[in-house]
Amino acid sequence: MFIYNVTIKLQWSIHEDWVKWMQEKHLADVMATGCFTKYQMVRLMDIDEEEGPTYAIQYYCDSKAQYNQYIEMYAPKLRLDGIQLFGDKMIGFRSLMKIVH
Repeated sequence: MFIYNVTIKLQWSIHEDWVKWMQEKHLADVMATGCFTKYQMVRLMDIDEEEGPTYAIQYYCDSKAQYNQYIEMYAPKLRLDGIQLFGDKMIGFRSLMKIVH
């Protein structure tokens, strides 16, 4: 099993709108691709939040092929949705992890 992890640092000015968009739209759109079996959205704690909070969203998939399908077929448009709404008020990085135990 694999975890596609997306970590996002937000500016406070978009925090509430971004969380609402994630909960009401984006997470459902990602799951509707059929590439992932479950997800969790967490807020990082014990970090400096002076400029804004940081969240991590972890999407679980059974195979690397499912991840590749998401990246190739769906990720560009779904990423663009967030950029169009929130622009440079957020910054993120992504990583793929394999569960070993």
